[in-house]
Amino acid sequence: MTHIAVLGSTNMDLVAYVEKAPQRGETVTGRAFRTIPGGKGANQAIAAARAGATVSMIGAVGNDGFGARLRSALEHSGVATDHLRTTEGPSGTAHIVVDDDGSNAIVVVPGANGTLDHLTPGDEGLIASADALLLQLEIPLTTVLAGAEAARAHGVRTILTPAPAQPLPPELLAATDLLVPNEHEAATLTGIPDPHAAAYVLLDQVPEVVITLGASGSLYTARGQEPVTVPAPKVTAVDSTGAGDTFVGALAVAITETRPMRQALAWAAAAAALSVQRAGASASMPTRQEIEAQFAS
Repeated sequence: MTHIAVLGSTNMDLVAYVEKAPQRGETVTGRAFRTIPGGKGANQAIAAARAGATVSMIGAVGNDGFGARLRSALEHSGVATDHLRTTEGPSGTAHIVVDDDGSNAIVVVPGANGTLDHLTPGDEGLIASADALLLQLEIPLTTVLAGAEAARAHGVRTILTPAPAQPLPPELLAATDLLVPNEHEAATLTGIPDPHAAAYVLLDQVPEVVITLGASGSLYTARGQEPVTVPAPKVTAVDSTGAGDTFVGALAVAITETRPMRQALAWAAAAAALSVQRAGASASMPTRQEIEAQFAS
């Protein structure tokens, strides 16, 4: 089994399900409400663990009831939480509205994630022991950069999801091996709406790029190679929350298992397709056996 370290956020997702999402100033009646452990860091950690890797989480939760539930959810999925700090105050939360098309709108309140403003020597040692480090942008950017630079110093592959979308410092891009934005994030980083054109611009800053295209699959580009587009399985989406994190977690497993990139992308797409057919983020993530069955179909 490969070892994947994740440096990132843990949130409690507060999810309201509605027929149609409200417009500004509008009130609608929801049909259901759930609290589901999430956060992009924790989601990717759970996705990778269920996909078959040994996974360790570096992050922070509050000393509230949500914090205990978030830690328990990670551990229940097989994620090691020795480097998950507990801080004074509330845990992070994500307030999510999911409509009947499976689309979502999200407001994230960082809570304890905002206190993750440095790495400890133990965190750096954990990163050094990993085959890959997964990073996102729901914790302070200085810590994301510190994690990427620690990984680079120890020859550990870095995989960065640039979400929530924001300008990235050159030092972080220089320490990134694989950048995995969605179409919106790629456009934000480059100012170019076309994914293929955006990918070539991003290759000036990082050696490899995967742009996720939702139901259309994914686009992979690397310096000196022809681009590769891999379609996604055709499924009916129930809830797309966490689909991107499922894709990244599964992709990290496939890459560290040295699968060819086209196969790795298809395997990750199979995992994401399974996740959108279920409600919730971490709750929807498939097991390795389920991914293999979907991949083979």
